[in-house]
Amino acid sequence: MWWSGRRSGGAPGMHGEQRSLFRPRESGSLWHPQTDTSRHPSNDTHFYPLCRFSRGAGWCPTMEVSPECTQQGRGLVLLRRRSPTPPGLREALKARLRRSCACSAQRAWALLQDLLPATRWLRQYQPREDLAGDVISGLVIGIILVPQAIAYSLLAGLQPIYSLYTSFFANLIYFLMGTSRHVSVGIFSLLCLMVGQVVDRELLLAGFDPAQDGLGPGANRSALNASATVLALGPQDCGRDCYAIRVATALTLLAGVYQVLMGILGLGFVSAYLSQPLLDGFAMGASVTILTSQLRHLLGVRLPRHQGPGLVVSTWLSLLRGAGQANLCDVLTSAACLAVLLAAQELSDRYRHHLKVPLPTELLVIGAATLVSHFGQFHERFGSSVAGDIPTGFTPPHVPDPALVWRVALDAASLALVGSAFSISLAEMFARSHGYSVRANQELLAVGCCNVLPAFFHCFATSAALAKSLVKTATGCRTQLSSAVSAAVVLLVVLALAPLFRDLQRSVLACVIIVSLRGALRKVRDVPRLWRLSPADALVWVATAATCVLVSTEAGLLAGILLSLLSLASRTRHPSAALLARAGDSSFYGDPEEFEGLVPEPGVQVFRFTGPLYYANKDFFLRSLYSLTGLNAGYAAARRKERGLGAGAGEGEPVEGRDLGPGRSTAALVPSATCFHAVVIDCAPLLFVDAAGLATLQDLRRDYGSLGITLLLACCSPSVRDTLRRGGFLGEDQGDAAEEGQLFPSVHCAVQAARARCQELVAANYTL
Repeated sequence: MWWSGRRSGGAPGMHGEQRSLFRPRESGSLWHPQTDTSRHPSNDTHFYPLCRFSRGAGWCPTMEVSPECTQQGRGLVLLRRRSPTPPGLREALKARLRRSCACSAQRAWALLQDLLPATRWLRQYQPREDLAGDVISGLVIGIILVPQAIAYSLLAGLQPIYSLYTSFFANLIYFLMGTSRHVSVGIFSLLCLMVGQVVDRELLLAGFDPAQDGLGPGANRSALNASATVLALGPQDCGRDCYAIRVATALTLLAGVYQVLMGILGLGFVSAYLSQPLLDGFAMGASVTILTSQLRHLLGVRLPRHQGPGLVVSTWLSLLRGAGQANLCDVLTSAACLAVLLAAQELSDRYRHHLKVPLPTELLVIGAATLVSHFGQFHERFGSSVAGDIPTGFTPPHVPDPALVWRVALDAASLALVGSAFSISLAEMFARSHGYSVRANQELLAVGCCNVLPAFFHCFATSAALAKSLVKTATGCRTQLSSAVSAAVVLLVVLALAPLFRDLQRSVLACVIIVSLRGALRKVRDVPRLWRLSPADALVWVATAATCVLVSTEAGLLAGILLSLLSLASRTRHPSAALLARAGDSSFYGDPEEFEGLVPEPGVQVFRFTGPLYYANKDFFLRSLYSLTGLNAGYAAARRKERGLGAGAGEGEPVEGRDLGPGRSTAALVPSATCFHAVVIDCAPLLFVDAAGLATLQDLRRDYGSLGITLLLACCSPSVRDTLRRGGFLGEDQGDAAEEGQLFPSVHCAVQAARARCQELVAANYTL
């Protein structure tokens, strides 16, 4: 609590009188001692604590509550609120359960709107402003989805029709449930790779050959018919492609269940712990793995599908051994397609500001390659591997195999985590750039339902994809109605146009996949800049990418998460620490290594610890304080207790600390008499204090007290102050003498109070 007083020669309180009270400040205008320098005590008008000034107290005297200061409420401008008493656990659970179980028509409608956001924004849709952009962007994304869906089926080890199913259902469900207006949800190369690795592993365990492609244009149809008619469980009851989609649907179902549970439990924040360097490194490592897996299609060679650690290295060795068996037709086709696609991508990037709609290069290349392969009879004459028959229509739904669901439980966890992280990060990125908000938990529900429901219709895992989302934004997308338009385009292909891609070469699909990785592979150029900005983040990037390439994608994700957490822990475990000094006669205190001309306050050590105080860094906190002040209070207090000495200045004691850098005080021995009588801890950077940190402060106050040194705290946040009060460091009631005597709103007030106390002790000793 503060009042305003007019300075009229000398410091108030130097003569022990009570200053007169002036009119209150304007309502809503509060003074903060560190941010509002225009009303700081160094200016003409001053604000003092409601306290009784002691002789020689300076600007911030001892914090003793003065009853005269409460009369009539005159001049009061700041009154600390009392924290409401938190309800007990039982009462809180009862209240939450009562709110959750309350049912009414209005509440049911609100719940439906939250679950299906389309029911809210469709009623406010403005066709004149939004319809043209949504239709154009939807058509463009649909045209891009068709070739990418067919191509990405190679990554997942599945037939192309399943990718088309996945694209249709994902766009339709996200249109209803998504909160982002610009994100495109569908097949994603990284998730396709992870699905494909699980599918290959299960195929090997079931006795199938993962490297087996369709024997001819008609082979796919028989496999699809088998998957549609066989309902019995067990790999012996269906072929390779049938069992592959059963594995993929089981994996997708469980990954979606994980995501839905995360959304229901409000765990959308978990994806925020996957840092951007981790995601970029994971994308880079996974892209190298994808590139390696598609080389066999580019060259037209038959290679075994390697599994386990070292997949990339083993595949490259197999490619070198089998390079002599390359199919010349596939090699020439791949070279031509790569040249056209890369040139088109470069031209699109260079002239993207002049193109209102991106060129559908992939669709044009696939169409031309299909015509050339069909009329040139590349499969019959040269043995080129082709897509084969892609049937029209939808196959009957089926329930994923429960036995397979349990076998892929761990794989589904990593799949769900990666999909959630990319989806939420992209949704938040586009929301920030276009000025609206998204709900992370609802995004988890939307992406989870895009996996759970389609899993019953022969679909596999999906998430948001950056490349298609950028195209969506560039083509004028305004709402998620564009996703419904894209789903309609894919539906047209599924119902009528899919058989046209029968003679499409797999090498062309591999070219489409490789060109789509260009953006992720170019992220390696960001590593030097990231190293200059933060070596720890650069290490996370490199370690994640290297582990993905050399071991596996799952191991890379786990390594990245562990390194990110270790990096975060190391930054909080060893934060910077410094002794602050004063700038002249002002109230500013700073680090002498950062500012010149600062003078240490005589007899008072001001210590700043720029981090939280918790169990992992409490020892570093003490070592830093002891090393900088030159006094190991714990050791000195223990020695003094053993010798039975009274409180007073300590004798020479060794200091246990570490060198905190040049310019820091690292005295090996404490002088025969301590040169300070008070220690002020600047708690402004102190984010939180846990039980171990609180015990550290209590022990520190006890040790300093036994040596005749006062410990004061300044600039404590409300959360830290509440922790100190609940832990017994302060009194139980707000504003009591114990709190007012140890907590101060600024470092300057704490320093002046410490000097006032010292003067009172000196005066009392002199009188005695």
